[in-house]
Parts: sequence; C-alpha cells; structure tokens
Amino acid sequence: MDNFQIETAQNISINQNVASVGDRILAFVVDVFIIGVYIVISSLALAGTGLDTAGQWVYYLVMGLPTLLYYLLWESLYNGQTPGKAALQIRVVKLDGSRPAFAEYLIRWLLRFIDISLSSGAIAVVTILLNGKGQRLGDLAAKTTVISEKPRTNLSRSLGVDLPEGYQPKYPQVSLLKDADVQNIKNLYQTAKINRNHQLILSLSDKLAELLETQPQEAPMEFVQQVISDYNYYTQRL
Repeated sequence: MDNFQIETAQNISINQNVASVGDRILAFVVDVFIIGVYIVISSLALAGTGLDTAGQWVYYLVMGLPTLLYYLLWESLYNGQTPGKAALQIRVVKLDGSRPAFAEYLIRWLLRFIDISLSSGAIAVVTILLNGKGQRLGDLAAKTTVISEKPRTNLSRSLGVDLPEGYQPKYPQVSLLKDADVQNIKNLYQTAKINRNHQLILSLSDKLAELLETQPQEAPMEFVQQVISDYNYYTQRL
C-alpha cells in the first residue's frame, strides 16, 4: 500500500495511506451489486403498476436517476463514502486530508464516465497505478484522492503509550474515536511538543473537547495526553 504526506492547516505533515487498487475495485463491485439489487426490486415493483406507454417516463425516472446519481449523492452526503467504500474502509478526501466540497465530488462524478464507464475502468486503474497518490482522472481534476482508514500497525505499538499498573481512565467516550483519528492526534501532539507549538496543542485540545463533549479540567497538553492514554487503555481491553 502506498502512502503520501498531507499538509494540515497548521502546516504539519502526516503520512496518509492511499487506498489500494484492489480495495477500490472491491468497493466498486459492492456498489454495482447494490445498484443491481435496486434495479431488480424497482423493476418488479413498477411491473405491477401497469404503466401505459405515456407513463413509461416514470419507469425510466425511478430506475435511471438514482442509478445515475448513485456515486455523487452517496459521496457528497456520506462524507466521501458509498456503501462499497464504507465496507472497504476507504474514503474520498482532498489532498490536504480535509473533506471535499460538493463541487469536487461533482468533478469526480463527471469524469467518472471517462475514467470508468467508457473504458470499463481501464483508464482509472492505469492512472491510479502511475500517479502514486491514488488518483484517477477525476481525482486529478478535483484535487482529491481515496485513502484507506484501515490501521497500518498494531494500535498499542503505534501509540507507544506505557500505562502504569492501576491506571484509571477519565474519558470513556474516547472509545467512540477511530484508530486513524487517534493516530493523527498522536502525530500532531508529538510534532507540536517537539516544535513547542502551544497554539497547535491548544487547538487540538479544544477540538477533542468538542468531539468528546466534555469540559477538561487539565491543561491542554495534559488533556491531549490523557485522551491518548485513555484510548490505549480501552482498546487494550477489547
């Protein structure tokens, strides 16, 4: 699996996994299966309505429009994922790691007809393999890519947190976070400590407090460390 660096708003570099071609193909297969099931079910449902010739446009509207807009609607409304992408734990993001705007999803969707539909996916596969950042033509135009959210290493080893015996966690809601989230938090935290970037640690603390819906009593640096340690504590007991 390839990886590349993304730049955060604080100009911090983080290595990011690129979704493999295999995962993207499998996600495509899952989505095509879902579309196929929808077509079969809707065809059977409409067949029983006895639509006359004048009403055939309803048939094409119900069958064609959701199929045509499947990828655009799912990715724009479901934070860069279709059901197939969610099943394979991959997601569309901008090159800086942030969420794309609707316009970027639209560009990807429009060029999908060249990348995938007209060439049976050949152009997309070749472009992804040669690009190095997991980008097909639609991604290149939209400045997006598809990343994998699967953890690359064992969590306890990647976090590198040694918990003392009898450790008492304070924030059980950290279990709602994802491995990738905590790994990024750890990367930002360590970089901020090395560079003595107090503003970044403060921003990180505020964002964590918002995500965990809590009001930390600790100083920002201690709070971030507590979150990382608590997450390590709970995941070790799964």
